[in-house]
Amino acid sequence: MIYMDNAATTKMSERAFEAMRPYFMEQYANPAGTYSFASGCSAAVENARKQVARVIGAKANEIYFTSGGTESDNWALKGAAQAMEAKGKHIIISAIEHHAVLHSAQALEKQGWEITIMPVDGDGVVTADAIEHAIRPDTVLVSIMAANNEIGTIEPIAEIGAVCRKHGVLFHTDAVQAVAHIPLDVAAMNIDLLSASAHKFHGPKGVGFLYVRKGLRLASFMDGGAQERRRRAGTTNVAGIVGMGAAIEEAHANMEASMARVSAVRDHMIARIEKEIPYCRLNGHRTNRLPGNVNFCFRFIEGEGMLMLLDANGICASSGSACTSGSLDPSHVLLAIGLPHEIAHGSLRLSLSEETTMEEADKAIDALGEIIPRLRSMSPLYEDFVRNNK
Repeated sequence: MIYMDNAATTKMSERAFEAMRPYFMEQYANPAGTYSFASGCSAAVENARKQVARVIGAKANEIYFTSGGTESDNWALKGAAQAMEAKGKHIIISAIEHHAVLHSAQALEKQGWEITIMPVDGDGVVTADAIEHAIRPDTVLVSIMAANNEIGTIEPIAEIGAVCRKHGVLFHTDAVQAVAHIPLDVAAMNIDLLSASAHKFHGPKGVGFLYVRKGLRLASFMDGGAQERRRRAGTTNVAGIVGMGAAIEEAHANMEASMARVSAVRDHMIARIEKEIPYCRLNGHRTNRLPGNVNFCFRFIEGEGMLMLLDANGICASSGSACTSGSLDPSHVLLAIGLPHEIAHGSLRLSLSEETTMEEADKAIDALGEIIPRLRSMSPLYEDFVRNNK
């Protein structure tokens, strides 16, 4: 098997797995307990909080543990909206946000909030100047993702953060695809709220965190208990949190080398595809993109057929976000960068990791070199195109 869907989820690292192991069968106490058996679990959770904070340039008391990126995004938007309602009811997001942000914004819109959805250019970039022009006196929150989960484009987060701080507007970034893959510093980038999920950087599924800048008022998201300093109720997922701390620390320590290695494989794949497969289009910014993201549209074919034939060749890939893999509609991200429906339907996302080898990359491209002509040979659209261009 060749696994090239790391944007959907990553393989857990051995270090993270081993760090978690004791907290299932040996140190299984609820850290909220007052007895000494619980204190070890509580200390492990607080150590993980420090590990997470160090990676993004935050303080430990600014990290709140959640069930993952979706919860963190929901809490950031809805919690900020509730806390800032007296100042205004206007929020700005981009057209290519993850559905956790898009749908949270839609839910707020039904409650009377006004949402401005910023367009992006053909590479998927929204500029700080565009954000500044969209900010109004009643704007209370801007939410722009750090890097897109489908096309890999890295947004100018530091510049957008500076604009938001200048105007006294809260700035949230969905950094689920970016944390531990590219450098991030919440203080230097003027980020007030940041969402992340452990399973995107070789940690366990079902755990993530929300960074909340110290002094920021944010409404509680879950009621019930006093966990997470009374802001997020629910029994603490000790094993998951410990695994996330170990995974993020390991990924951050290896980040510079990983970026160089994965980017080299990515660029090799992009070069081969563009050279060997006609009528294809690279999606996302050519250089300012996530190290492991390769996203193309191939004309005259359907992405679903391509994925099935890749799977038959032992290659795991996707046509976009795993959260919408059951949808027959084309990606909202590809439509937002200006692609027509018929081209957007032929999309393919290959997302790499540190374990992806150059040999695996070549095998995947060789397979595509056979699959795409096969699918096009069955396409009446391609037949008409060839006939009309003879």
